[in-house]
Amino acid sequence: MIHEIANTIIESIGSIGYIGIFFLMFLESSFFPFPSEVVMIPAGYLAFKGEMNIYLALIAGILGSVSGAVFNYYLALHFGRKFLLKYGKYFFLKEESLDKLEIFFSKHGEVSTFNGRLIPGIRQYISLPAGLSKMNIYKFSLFTALGAGIWVIVLTALGYFLGSNEDMVKEYLHTATLIAIISVGFITLFYIIRTKVRKKL
Repeated sequence: MIHEIANTIIESIGSIGYIGIFFLMFLESSFFPFPSEVVMIPAGYLAFKGEMNIYLALIAGILGSVSGAVFNYYLALHFGRKFLLKYGKYFFLKEESLDKLEIFFSKHGEVSTFNGRLIPGIRQYISLPAGLSKMNIYKFSLFTALGAGIWVIVLTALGYFLGSNEDMVKEYLHTATLIAIISVGFITLFYIIRTKVRKKL
């Protein structure tokens, strides 16, 4: 049963092509919490089979992620917190969640738009506090592209190297997520130390 579902997903990704990957990753990064694993791992597997170009799949995935994040950024920037709370509930965004995101952003600074992309449950909405705080759009886009790029590459590589072995994909996805979270800790610590040193100079 699970194998049949996996095959259906793979066939669907193959049929929608690169534009479909872009659109689904746009949704994943914006207001609809669509799992990126369902998109990029099958894309990597199709690249392994020679049915997709792995570089085009990566570009489509990264561009989709960044575009969705920028959409959220401008949504928060132009309409504000009240708008997000009023309509966010229809897309699983609660006031408590937004409060946590704002605390996370204020605690880790602008670099949170990078490392937040690597943390499950945060990466979809980290753009909102960035927009609310009017973060520089160029910095935001750069950090988002770097963070999203790492995640997209990890997922695509899982599909490419592990193929349709679902158990191995799950095992390595768990490991990759753990490594990503640990890396976030080190990157954030480095950023905080560097910022403090600059202030003292």
